[in-house]
Amino acid sequence: MIAILDYGSGNLRSALRAFETTGRKVFITSDAETAEKADALVVPGVGAFGACMDGLKKVNGDQIVKARVTAGKPTLGICVGMQIMFESGVEHGTFIGIGALKGTVEKMSAPVLPHMGWNTVQTYGASKLFSGIENESFYFVHSYAVKNSDVAVRATSNYYGDFISAIEDGPITATQFHPEKSGAAGLKLISNWVESL
Repeated sequence: MIAILDYGSGNLRSALRAFETTGRKVFITSDAETAEKADALVVPGVGAFGACMDGLKKVNGDQIVKARVTAGKPTLGICVGMQIMFESGVEHGTFIGIGALKGTVEKMSAPVLPHMGWNTVQTYGASKLFSGIENESFYFVHSYAVKNSDVAVRATSNYYGDFISAIEDGPITATQFHPEKSGAAGLKLISNWVESL
């Protein structure tokens, strides 16, 4: 079973519909025990880093993710759901993230923000996530990103400079873009993740 964590931030229904295309049982929950025990957990995210962390903590989401990482249970972060996996973010102040990954979420250096629309990704290392969709574009909406991290396998995109657009690091997988809004390529990416479980 795949659980989508409801902590007050994210396109829950869009994510639910996208993940249901895999044929797996998918449900939305804010219950800590259910989320921690699920075969796989999706952590969506829309809005500011600090607000998302506040919402996450209200449902013990930060502890859920930490427990899952320690247990090696697959967890997928989307957009701000990816960003909060890192140590800190500087959107409207400095906020502490979950800290499952090393790195800081910084404001992008671009004349026009947010970075919104379709963009390609460049993979580094053996990626299961992008198998068969290495040259596809994905849909982004964000003004902050991680530029440097020691994650095991990563993909980068360029918008007035490179930033990390996806990661595959042990039990943690994450995308800065929205696969649930990225058409056939996004659904293939979701399918690749589900097949890797």
